[in-house]
Amino acid sequence: MSSRKQAPPSFPWTEGEKYSSNNNNNSKFKEIFYYFFTLNTIPYVLVRCCALLFLFLSASWLLLLLLCFPPTTTTTSSNDVVREQAQVAEPQSPFKIPTCDKNMSVYVYTLPPQFNLGLLRQCNNLSIKANMCPAVANSGLGQPLNYFRIGHSAVTSSWYTTHQYTAEIIFHARLQNHPCRTQDPARASLFYVPFYGGFDALSKYREANLTARDELTFSLVDYIQAQPWWQRNHGKDHFMALGTVVWDFMRTMSNASSSCSSSSKVRTPGTLLKLPAAENMSVLIIERHPWQPNQHGIPYPSYFHPSTWREMAAWQRKMRLMERPHLFSFVGARRKNKAAIRNEFIRQCSESTRCKLLNCEGPDGARRCLQPREIMRVMTRSQFCLQAPGDTPTRRSTFDSVLAGCVPVFFSRHTAYSQYAWYLPGEASRYSVYIDEKSSASRGIEEELLKISSKKVKMMREEIIDLMPSLTYAHPNATDFGFGDAVDVALASLAKHIGELIN
Repeated sequence: MSSRKQAPPSFPWTEGEKYSSNNNNNSKFKEIFYYFFTLNTIPYVLVRCCALLFLFLSASWLLLLLLCFPPTTTTTSSNDVVREQAQVAEPQSPFKIPTCDKNMSVYVYTLPPQFNLGLLRQCNNLSIKANMCPAVANSGLGQPLNYFRIGHSAVTSSWYTTHQYTAEIIFHARLQNHPCRTQDPARASLFYVPFYGGFDALSKYREANLTARDELTFSLVDYIQAQPWWQRNHGKDHFMALGTVVWDFMRTMSNASSSCSSSSKVRTPGTLLKLPAAENMSVLIIERHPWQPNQHGIPYPSYFHPSTWREMAAWQRKMRLMERPHLFSFVGARRKNKAAIRNEFIRQCSESTRCKLLNCEGPDGARRCLQPREIMRVMTRSQFCLQAPGDTPTRRSTFDSVLAGCVPVFFSRHTAYSQYAWYLPGEASRYSVYIDEKSSASRGIEEELLKISSKKVKMMREEIIDLMPSLTYAHPNATDFGFGDAVDVALASLAKHIGELIN
């Protein structure tokens, strides 16, 4: 059977009649509209003329308004747009930014290379203990640390395996790009002599021949005293930065004969800081003689060298939030004689459940204590860090602990208090704990630290976190990084000190 296609359902009206009921009332209106607007009748002509007249009058009125009240326009250059966008989008540095004025204009001497960069070409012979070539790379910052973890996040930039004795190289590199540097010595208020005296001292650590030991020192003094700008103030406006401790430069000429017979295994200091020319200059050094007014302590370099203020602010924020399960910690090895208190620290720390010990003894311990990762992992998880004297009163570990947000505990006033007056608050209890190494309290360190309230600990930690920028050496290649670093503090303090000497 063939299928039949069904017809669509019919509507109660046809298509032509669909709107008839609605249009009955409009038919007359359409007829009128057609009559007036489509026929060439007199009413149509009048309406069209009126419309044209209205358009003409409207245009005339608008033109009159434009002529009487011209619109004001503001031209904005592309530089203005960029500047406005930067002001809106770019956050400002929260740190105090140093400025340069006529009292802080630095001239950097261009010395013959044997006094600085020439020494580094023999970096494999600079120290009897290690090959210093990796340490002097990257303007003294050392080898970059590509990756390590602190807490729950990774640290990936601006961290280096910086050697404790490279401050003189970093200082030189920073001043090469410093905004306060001038190429015109006539405009300078400060004169920087970039002598790498610390590396000269290291390279001749056990030199028994005193003539050879002092050869480069005497050559430097002769060279700098022959410069015309030395004569202006007899060197009082000149300064140098040294990367090793003061005792490497304090041999007097009167005891030279007794040192001539020294064994090659005995450390032989130089005479630089005992020479009259050097005594006229200001000397920036990582460990000063506490009673020498022309010597000024500068921080040991640590491992963090930020290029921007954001990096510094991010690290500070991280240290504020860091969990610190250890009451105290100690990083170091045993010593004899004056530094024997270290042995007591190791004993107490080993016996305490609240102490974290990173023992630097033995080949494995010595290797770990040269790794910034290991040191920072211990210190960033500690509330207090013990700072015992070593071969000399000061320690690079002091600045590592500040960088880690760990409150330093000192046992000698010469470890920091008499050294870094330009950098540390006068009230030591704001940022540190002092326990006399000869007191009974030094035999119960844990009990002494437990007496300090959590509120006080938090206040001290906040103080040292605020000190971080001024105790850090910014990356030498960075410019306009938005905070004052250790070099900026030194220059500002020098300008004031030298101004008082001369005026």
